[in-house]
Amino acid sequence: MVKIADIEIGEKPLLLAPMEDVSDPPFRVLCKEQGADLVFTEFISVEGLIRDAQKSVQKLDIYPGERPVGIQIFGENIDSMREATKWVERAEPEILDINYGCPVKQVAGRGAGAGILREPDKMERMTREIVNATHLPVTVKTRLGWDDNSIIIQEVALRLQDAGIKALTIHGRTRCQMYKGCADWGPIQGVKEHRDIEIPIFGNGDVDSPQKAKQMLDTYGVDGIMIGRASIGNPWIFREIRHYLNTGELLDPPTLEERVEVCKRHLTMSLDWKGPRQGVVEMRRHYTNYFKGIPNFKPVRTKLVTSEDPAELFDTLEQIQEIFQMEPNLS
Repeated sequence: MVKIADIEIGEKPLLLAPMEDVSDPPFRVLCKEQGADLVFTEFISVEGLIRDAQKSVQKLDIYPGERPVGIQIFGENIDSMREATKWVERAEPEILDINYGCPVKQVAGRGAGAGILREPDKMERMTREIVNATHLPVTVKTRLGWDDNSIIIQEVALRLQDAGIKALTIHGRTRCQMYKGCADWGPIQGVKEHRDIEIPIFGNGDVDSPQKAKQMLDTYGVDGIMIGRASIGNPWIFREIRHYLNTGELLDPPTLEERVEVCKRHLTMSLDWKGPRQGVVEMRRHYTNYFKGIPNFKPVRTKLVTSEDPAELFDTLEQIQEIFQMEPNLS
């Protein structure tokens, strides 16, 4: 049984990654229903929190049924990060997670996210301040290093553990790689096998199938796996991986009817949480994967990603099963 502090998250747990404009409460609920053991919020700007910015504060929302949940924060200023822990505590998550991995220029370029990998002393100091400022267990998500010439993840892991974190998720790329190339799990294995590492180590990067998940667990010995981009529009990946780990057999993919019903629920919750405009816009990234494998789907997809009318979107979703007379199981 893997535990983060005193929070049990199961054997070989599957975690939903924090993803901007993706891992919001509606999507987290769906992933939890499909077998995710632990879910994380979108990353939240601490400057937005301490200034009471509506967009940042809204991201603290937690829906019934998605627990345990970790709230992830990012920022470059230690005082702001420490102050923001009080906002996080009021939302009553199970875990506070620090983002030391976001590679985008607007974040890393100013020393937040993966940018702090160039300043390991500051990373350790910031982490210690956050750990001391909250009663919540603190975890971290980070990358291997800034670039190929600075793979410092083993040093970072030891220093963060010493600072008091209770678990570490490592994405197997450097900041300079962004999301290009293949994730390298070798250094993640090196951290997990280090004789002084006692906290759970989770691996992240390129896990997009049940077979790949099992390969990573078996080969690199991590305590669990975090799933990111492969879950977009595909919350079923969690149940498919769990079934494969338990039985060695591939689970049948969701039926067209199930795809439509879950997508409609997702859209309904998205509209309720974000409102008609943003709820419509942020659903668009999910439609392709919700209906992946359906031949000649492009005209319907175009309607889904261009319509701004919720009623029209629901009508289109209702028509999908009638339009596409296919086998009950789709690849």
